[in-house]
Amino acid sequence: MSVMVRTLLLLLLLLLLLLWAVPTFQNDNVKVVSAYKGIGEMCQYNSECQSNCCVTNSLNPQKFCTPQTVFLQCVPWRKPNGYLCEEKTECHSNCCIRTSNNPDKFCSAKSIFLQCVSWRKPEGEVCQTHSECWSLCCLPLSENSLPHCTKRTGLLALCLPV
Repeated sequence: MSVMVRTLLLLLLLLLLLLWAVPTFQNDNVKVVSAYKGIGEMCQYNSECQSNCCVTNSLNPQKFCTPQTVFLQCVPWRKPNGYLCEEKTECHSNCCIRTSNNPDKFCSAKSIFLQCVSWRKPEGEVCQTHSECWSLCCLPLSENSLPHCTKRTGLLALCLPV
């Protein structure tokens, strides 16, 4: 047998050994898929996609292969402003707040100072804490009345009873 044939047989034997050994040492949590899916195709695992990114891309809970970001991140779709939410991570703006007297929270735009400013009660509304009011001032109007949102008073605009 020539040296070249022996070398080819040895390489073939090593290849077969490698093909046998890889599944043996693989992590059980990783699903091996023989064919990669393209962008926009339905998937369940990152490993199914050519981009290695399988995330939701709408309100539909079904996952699809999507491209990675410039920083090689897999970023799922997030709700735009106006959608009902429970936590800030659901929103594209990262801002899930009350936008009216309604106790529900909605995705909302941040202020020009990049803050999430929740809706607060106007002057005259019944309140329990200062933080509920736009004026940040919740005081009883008289000794026997419930506290209401009131204007701040004085030269320094403090929350003082009148």
